[in-house]
Order: sequence, then structure tokens, then C-alpha cells
Amino acid sequence: MSRTFIYARVSTESQTTTNQVQEIKSAGFDVHPQRVIEEVISGSVATKERPGFQKLMERLESSDVLVVTKLDRLGRNAMDVRATVELLASAGIRVHCLALGGVDLTSSTGKMTMQILGAVAEFERDLLIERTQSGLKRAKAEGKRLGRPEAVKTTAEVQRLKAQMLSQAEVSQQTGLGIATVKRHWNKNV
Repeated sequence: MSRTFIYARVSTESQTTTNQVQEIKSAGFDVHPQRVIEEVISGSVATKERPGFQKLMERLESSDVLVVTKLDRLGRNAMDVRATVELLASAGIRVHCLALGGVDLTSSTGKMTMQILGAVAEFERDLLIERTQSGLKRAKAEGKRLGRPEAVKTTAEVQRLKAQMLSQAEVSQQTGLGIATVKRHWNKNV
């Protein structure tokens, strides 16, 4: 026999999950209070890293139903939502989203919806890559130096201690720098 769970999430302590829970119950889902998982955590945190969602995953069993009001309750972006739904589906858990007309995202209609979301996620990722590349090209054209700033003071300190005939290990110990960092600055031509 399947059980119904609610996952309700808000981003800040000043918000409440009451409306989400009420909306799901009003849609006709009979949910026992112990099967309502409420969480206050930013949507920017991946679903698999949320303590409340991890607790939910421990309680869910095959044939259970998970209900959310909107897809953004499940994930931070389309890729995260898709991965979460696929994880749940692989465990035999059906996922209903009220904002999509209560469609079961693990059904054939839901799978089509998820494929569309996947295409949107891929499009989002491609746009992000294009914007990043464009920004890097523009910055280079403007003569901006990219990457980590040069550690001029660190190099100077390592070179000063090297000139005092200290070993790399002694320099590492004296400066508190890791041996790899000391070696990198040791071999720089100044």
C-alpha cells in the first residue's frame, strides 16, 4: 500500500511552509502529519545535500508518493530537479507536482515533462557557458589579467629565505606554507 509524503521547503526562517501543506491537502492528498517533511534551507543548496530531504529519502519506500507544490521545492534548477526526480523514480517513488496539474513526474506524461525540463536545463547550461566564454574574451580584449592574482609577497618571502640558505622544508615550517607552495615560489625566476 502506498503512503503519501509532502516535502515543503522555504528559504528563510521568516517564511512558513503552511501554505504549501494546505495547498496539497486541499488538492485531495490525505497526508498524515508524520509524513510531512518541512525544511528551511536555500534553494541554492542541492537537494541531495539538504538534511530534511535526506531524512525524507530514508523514510520513503517503493510505491510511496511524494507531493510538492512546485518543482522549485525539489531543486535549485532544472538539472537538479531532473536528477532528483530520476533518483526517486529509480527507487519506485512517484512524484506529484501540483503546479504541473498534479502530474506524476514518473508517469509517461511526467517523463515527457522531465525530458522537456532536461532540454531546458541543457539550454540553460549552454547559455551559461556562452556568457562565461564571452565575458572571458571581452576581459582579455580589455587587457585584464585572468586567473589567480600573483602572490608577489609570498614569492619574495620564499626567495629571501632561500637566499639565507634555508631548505625548502625549513622555509615551509618557518612561513607556514605547504611544501608544494614553497616549491612553486622557490623555482620562480625573480
